[in-house]
Amino acid sequence: MTDRQSSPPPTASTLLDGVRVVDLSRVVAGNIATHALADLGADVIKVENPETGDSLRNWTLDGIETWWKVYGRGKRSLALDLRAPEAATVLRLLFERSDILVENFRPGTLEKMGWAPERIWEANPRMVILRISGWGQEGPYAHKPGFGSLVEAYSGFAAMNGFADRPPVLPPFAMADSYAGVFGAMAVLAALRTAEKTGRGDVIDMSLLEPLFDVLGPLTLEASLSGRTIPRQGSSSPTHVPRNVYRTGDGKFVALSAGTEAMVRRLFDAMGRPELMADPRFATHGARMENRDALDAEIGAFMARHDRDACLALFDQAGVTVGPVMDALDLLSDGFMRARGVLADQPDPDLGTFPSPAPPVRTKNAPRRGLRPAPKLGEHTEEIMTELGLTPEAGSGTAR
Repeated sequence: MTDRQSSPPPTASTLLDGVRVVDLSRVVAGNIATHALADLGADVIKVENPETGDSLRNWTLDGIETWWKVYGRGKRSLALDLRAPEAATVLRLLFERSDILVENFRPGTLEKMGWAPERIWEANPRMVILRISGWGQEGPYAHKPGFGSLVEAYSGFAAMNGFADRPPVLPPFAMADSYAGVFGAMAVLAALRTAEKTGRGDVIDMSLLEPLFDVLGPLTLEASLSGRTIPRQGSSSPTHVPRNVYRTGDGKFVALSAGTEAMVRRLFDAMGRPELMADPRFATHGARMENRDALDAEIGAFMARHDRDACLALFDQAGVTVGPVMDALDLLSDGFMRARGVLADQPDPDLGTFPSPAPPVRTKNAPRRGLRPAPKLGEHTEEIMTELGLTPEAGSGTAR
């Protein structure tokens, strides 16, 4: 591991203290949803296959379960063979004592297991059920596998990402899953609030497609009005100019976005080029849109004459919206990340501590408590079974 300065350990809010979540999901979307709920203080019971565990454990670096260590924190692991006849008893007891269920089986699988929502509500009428799938529980694509990459391509995102003279580009992380997880956590909390008032739970049908499509905003509106799609523009913006990434004299990069007339004027003044505001090519928003390449060349030439730190100092003093392009190694030693507490040192039984994103939700009045590290497979099986009044062997393969 690279050298870095230490940061405080992460702490969880207690906003959801007393809320219990049963997590039957695998890989990213469901884990992000329950990760968010655990960060807010919920008791998340992660139900895992006793032999393989959650598939997210397989995403490793040098044999270390890096993804699991981040998204599994704050959770408890119950090793349970869902195919064992005895598992039905364990699940029923969990459902009776819980508030939220998260699953991302292919649509219809939960019903085949004997746990249609109506049966779950027989055990607990207030249960909120988050069902995550690629294309939704209903509709012509409900039967299809739900991989995020397919959704990122289908949603319109890939077609607008990248450069016009190159193929569409998929995101380098699980974007669709991540949005579905965050939207899913938001939805179950809204449904939980209603359940607490009415005593009646609900089903959240959360596809991977719809949250991502939603955040793309006016994509289809603009296509319907113009009869065309926006071409891929790299780091440029279809809404304003200048907005791009520029190489500085020391080979590093800065990002610039000037979306208002006042900011454009401030930028030109800071560059020592106030006359550019009178240049017909750059004098108005429309003119800049038509001449984006020429304006990028002017700005790029300026950036190339200064190193990154000099650019940042100059534009910061002038109040211009320019910032550094940071990579992971930059972030490890960045003063802001430590001062703000964005980066936290997560305690870990294997690594001692490791740098991890701190919970992003900050509250003023709610107490906070430490976050337990991501559990080993089945680490809390005995503890949870005891809470349910069962032995660890109540479900075949649960004893670890």
